Amino acid sequence: MKFTFGLLFIGLAYSLMIPAAMLTAQGRVSFWWLVGLYFLEVCGEMCLSPVGLSTVTKLAPAKLVGLMMGAWFLATSLGNKLAGYLSGFFVASDAWRLTKLYGGIAAGLLVATVILALLTPTIKKLMGRVT
Repeated sequence: MKFTFGLLFIGLAYSLMIPAAMLTAQGRVSFWWLVGLYFLEVCGEMCLSPVGLSTVTKLAPAKLVGLMMGAWFLATSLGNKLAGYLSGFFVASDAWRLTKLYGGIAAGLLVATVILALLTPTIKKLMGRVT
């Protein structure tokens, strides 16, 4: 469930940027939007990263823990690559394009949150006694 909360916080962070993107057309954007974004993202990251690292070490066979940790960090690097790709669509002077960009990211994260929430009982069963 902590993974689900992590995705939810990050989805909410990008949802917060949608009205901020709309305000760029009027030039009335405050730095407080970024403070809110980073606060929610840090809350989400605190739900994702430590729990993910702990889960990998608990579930991986002893001989494969190092390889599985590498796979965890490879997934992180692929996420960073995707973020770099999406940043290519950032156009500060086009409020509508910014709104679509942040809205798309938020929608993707919130859909992933719902899917993960629905899969959580099944994942718990598959994990067995590992907590």
